[in-house]
Parts: sequence; structure tokens; C-alpha cells
Amino acid sequence: MGQQRLLVKPSDLAARGAKPVRVWLFAVAALVFLMVSVGGATRLTGSGLSITEWQPIMGVVPPLSDAAWQEAFDKYRQIPQYQHVNRGMDLGAFKVIYWWEWTHRFLGRLIGVAFLVPFLYFLATGRIAPPLTVKLAGLFALGGLQGFIGWYMVRSGLADRVDVSQYRLALHLSLAVAIFGALLWVVLSLAPARPDRARGRPFRLQAEAGIIAALVFLQIVAGAFVAGLKAGAGYNSWPLMEGRLVPQGLGAMSPWWVNLFENALTVQFNHRLLAYAIAIAVLWHLWSLHRGTPDRRLPISGLVLAAAVLAQIALGVWTLLAHVPLALGLAHQAGAVAVFGVAMWHLHRLRHA
Repeated sequence: MGQQRLLVKPSDLAARGAKPVRVWLFAVAALVFLMVSVGGATRLTGSGLSITEWQPIMGVVPPLSDAAWQEAFDKYRQIPQYQHVNRGMDLGAFKVIYWWEWTHRFLGRLIGVAFLVPFLYFLATGRIAPPLTVKLAGLFALGGLQGFIGWYMVRSGLADRVDVSQYRLALHLSLAVAIFGALLWVVLSLAPARPDRARGRPFRLQAEAGIIAALVFLQIVAGAFVAGLKAGAGYNSWPLMEGRLVPQGLGAMSPWWVNLFENALTVQFNHRLLAYAIAIAVLWHLWSLHRGTPDRRLPISGLVLAAAVLAQIALGVWTLLAHVPLALGLAHQAGAVAVFGVAMWHLHRLRHA
């Protein structure tokens, strides 16, 4: 019996332990999704600059005494956001924005622990094959980098601005979404293979699905610039902007490319155009699925993707017309990440049996 145990291959152990690994990684992906949503709340409530220091270890402990709260508040009162936007804020109001930002940072630390501890356990028990080990180690490194980029973003609003840089905000959000997508892809790749489903999947359909996933990701990045410039607070009409389909002032800044990132009118206009492009692409792809593959199960995921995209566009229009209230703003950001997840799921179904 002892000899038989020694003859078990590491790959067999990895296959046997695939299900708990999938559950673990899916839970981590869910935490990343939650963190992105809480990050949206910190932005919409203006909470992101309430903690003016980066303490990766000791920062997990919030102020526990009146003196500690007053010290944190005094540090906040030294930055431009308090002096020009929130002057006169009392300690009670400060605590509200502090807890939003503390929760966001705490979730980041929790994700690190929730990833690292099971990873080391599964590695020690032989449930993770070497190729997967490299991928997961890379994801953990990206998570650490994300924490640094989060502080890099916050620093941009502590000296010469009343908010964070939209460029750094876009970098922070896009990396979070990329990590979420990578986790989801690994989870899907660990599912049992079904070789009988590998037939009838033209490369053209896979390419279309890949383009749609890339467009959704690009739209999320564009949305970060909308958020960073607070572009949703203006031009709250649809389908017209300023009473026109193509408003004046799209290229008001010089050089021209600055308008893509710093002109609130242009940024919101481009966000709308990308939404229309994604809707057209996903409907075209759905039609292609019905015509281009004998596998009748694939149009189901394509239909889910199309429904998710159209629902997200409708939610975006509602959020804009309502002048971006907190609940709708959070739903719209969470919905964007959910659409990206559906796009990745659909792409994986097309590429893998």
C-alpha cells in the first residue's frame, strides 16, 4: 500500500484536488469583484483621500481612541481636498469617509491573505501542478503591485489636487479588472474538459468574442476617465449632448490627444460611442453564432452576453439622466465588471471544450 502511494503521479493529485482549488479561486475572484465595487463607493463618496498615509501592516488597525481619531482628522485637514472642498467638515462626517476608505484597504489586505494562505497549503499538498503554480504566483505579484498602485493613485491627490489623477485611477481600476478576469479564466480552465464539445467552433467566432472582451475592458478604462473627471455630472441628456448628436467642443484642447483624457465632454462622448460599438458587435456576434456553429449550446452564452451588455447600457443611461446618484453609480461600475466576466466566460466556452 505504501508503494502504491509513492507511485501516485503529482498530476493525478492535482487533478484530484482541482475542485477545491476552483472554489478557492472563485471566492478570491468574488472578493476582487467586491473590492472594485467598494472602490467605486470610495470614489463616489469622496472618501479616497481620507487616509493620508500608506501603512501596509499597521494600517489594518483603525483609530481606536478619540485622540487617534483626532490625529487622523488633523492629517486630513492639511490636504487640499479638505481646504477647498470639505472645509468645515466635523469629525463625525470625517469618520464616514474614513470608514469607506479603510474598508477598501482592508479588503485589499483580506484578498492577499485569502489568496496566499490557501495557495501555500495547496502547494504543500501537491494539489497545484507546476504550470498553474507559476500563473498563481504571477497573480499574487500583480495583487501586490495593485496595492502599490492604489497608494500611487492616492498620493496624486494629497498635494496639488483636490482629487486623484484620472490617469492613475484608470491604471488602478484596469489592473483590478485584469486580475479579476485572469482569476476567472483560471477557474474556468480548471473545469473538467469535454472533448465532445470541441468541434464546430470556427476561429472567426473566437476572434469576435475576443474583440468583444477587449472592447468591454477598454470601455471600463474609458469609464475610469469619466469617473476621474466627474464627466457624468454634466451633459445629463440622452441620446443628445448639448442638444446635438455630435456636440461642439470635442477638440477644444491642444494638442488634440489631450481631449481623449482631460476634456470631460470628449471623454463622456467617447464612452457613449464605445457603448454603441459594443452593442453592435455583440448583436452581430450573436447572429454569427446562430449561423456559424452546429453547437446549439454556444448561442446561449452569446445571448447572456448580449443581454448583459444591453442591460448595462440601459443602466448607464439611467445613471446619467439621474445625475449619478450613489446607488446607480455603484450598480453601473459593478455591472461593468460583471459584463467583462460574462465576456470572458463566453470567450472561454468558444476556445475550450
